[in-house]
Amino acid sequence: MGKIAVLDDNMINMIAAGEVIERPASVVKELLENSIDAGAGKITVEIEDGGRAMIRVIDDGGGMDAGDLALAFEPHATSKIRTSEDLGGIRTMGFRGEALASVGSVAKVTIISRMADSIGAHRIEIDCGQKSEVRPCSGDVGTTIEVRNLFYKLPARRKFLRTPATEMSHITEHFSRIGLAHNSLDLTLRHNGKEVHRLLSGQGVAERIAVLFGEALASDLLETSRAERGMQIQAFLAKPFAARASSKYQYLFLNRRFIRDKFILHAVREAYRGLMEPSKYPVVFLFMQMPPENYDVNVHPTKVEVRFDNSNLVHSEVLAVLRDKLLSTNLDVGGMVPRGDFSADESLDLSTVFESDSRKERIQQAMKDFFDKPASAQPQRTFSFKPTHSGPKPSAGSPVGVPLPDMPDFQPESVSENWLVKEFLQVHNSYILLQSEEGFVVIDQHALHERILYEQMCRRLREGTLVSQRLLMPHSFEVTNAQLEVYEGQKDLFEKLGIELEPFGPNTLAVQAFPALLEKAEPVEFVKEMLDKLVEEGGQADEERLLHEILDMAACKAAIKAGQALSAEEIAKLLKDKDIVQRTSRCPHGRPTTITFSLKELEKQFKRTGF
Repeated sequence: MGKIAVLDDNMINMIAAGEVIERPASVVKELLENSIDAGAGKITVEIEDGGRAMIRVIDDGGGMDAGDLALAFEPHATSKIRTSEDLGGIRTMGFRGEALASVGSVAKVTIISRMADSIGAHRIEIDCGQKSEVRPCSGDVGTTIEVRNLFYKLPARRKFLRTPATEMSHITEHFSRIGLAHNSLDLTLRHNGKEVHRLLSGQGVAERIAVLFGEALASDLLETSRAERGMQIQAFLAKPFAARASSKYQYLFLNRRFIRDKFILHAVREAYRGLMEPSKYPVVFLFMQMPPENYDVNVHPTKVEVRFDNSNLVHSEVLAVLRDKLLSTNLDVGGMVPRGDFSADESLDLSTVFESDSRKERIQQAMKDFFDKPASAQPQRTFSFKPTHSGPKPSAGSPVGVPLPDMPDFQPESVSENWLVKEFLQVHNSYILLQSEEGFVVIDQHALHERILYEQMCRRLREGTLVSQRLLMPHSFEVTNAQLEVYEGQKDLFEKLGIELEPFGPNTLAVQAFPALLEKAEPVEFVKEMLDKLVEEGGQADEERLLHEILDMAACKAAIKAGQALSAEEIAKLLKDKDIVQRTSRCPHGRPTTITFSLKELEKQFKRTGF
């Protein structure tokens, strides 16, 4: 007897179910998509025991007649496509004809369906591939599908199901994805008889985000849109301070289908680069529309992956719309004096700005003294200045390369009323306290100077190379063979940065010239770290990313340090540069440079709310 046998249809469906039906949430996703394709306006999802016991989906769509109902569970039976040409322009959520056949092969399924022009409904039952006859019954217009005891004949698969709470969280996730992408639908989700979510038809995306993820997240989102080059993009994105520890809150939709795409996710990350910590993930809800002919959704059974005809175009358009919005928005962090009733996601208290409780208490006392005492009694390091050249403050969309203004002249405190006078206080030689109309701001002097240097270097690199200055004496140092090799391969990068190196003996290089902007950095230490980074990357790094990482490092090395006392002129220059350089709300590594505090919150802390 031969070794090769043809599998029967039910075995084929059970194998296919392993690709399509991973857990109860997979069933919910497939059934919801079928209801949408059937033209439903209202869909109710009822779950028991996290979907292990029962999943019921009720819709008011077009329904099926007896003939269609009999074919619905056949392998690759579908009403969505007819010929191979149809695959080039998929406009429905489903099209493979695998969902019902897969579900029916691993559970007990009952379907009741009725078309609008029919006087009655029809019913069919399937038990792990064994179908009953189609029988007439009573029922409303639309389709009701009930799935019970998922994987009950496949104990090896069933044992991998998690707790009801875990499985329900996956179901809620798929429900949320559908709800966000189809806000014309009336959607209800119930678990063990209790309503989990109710989404009303006609709600805006922001309203649905508030229902599904909370009002706090929704209220902080920035909305933007763009329509160019055959693509329409609408985005709801959070400010960098709201970034999360995982990518859970990154939702991408293409023609109302939830997708995962590495090019788009890379564009999202690039849009936030330098505005948040590298280990964090931005919160983004991105909705794209494009002709179906411009991408292929027939890549994976779950239809979450797509293949674009022009991935670079998609990447650039997404990057542009997000980056433009971020650059045109004030991203300064709003701080709150700690009250003990806010979570880390809802507010930023002083303990996240200043490292220790004792230090925080000293700073709070300094702030109290600063605001309570008259100007004449302010601490010694309070300065006032009048800029003689204010310089044009760039608009939100203006290029980074705005000419820097002249250094301001400084005047005594008894200045004319026509002069613009600012008062500031350096706290613990690390933070600058500045009064504002609404309260006050706290500036991290190192983080702010880092960003300013970074932007200045980026601007000057776009214009050519960094201006360098020759050192009085060459600074020599030994290098490894690997370091010498990467230097030989990256000479252009060193030249672009204004770093001039020359051989100075066997396995020895000497720094002859160094960038003027990095005058506070130690040349040999910086060049060694740069060589180490190049060796670590092994020549595999993206050139642009590598350059920005080196600029990050350069800005950090050359910036004013925490604990460094500053003169009035130095503080004034730092504050002036803050107004003319873009994106100063975050350092290149993503930490906040400026935190704002309202006078109202401060007064609450000092029990002055009754006055």
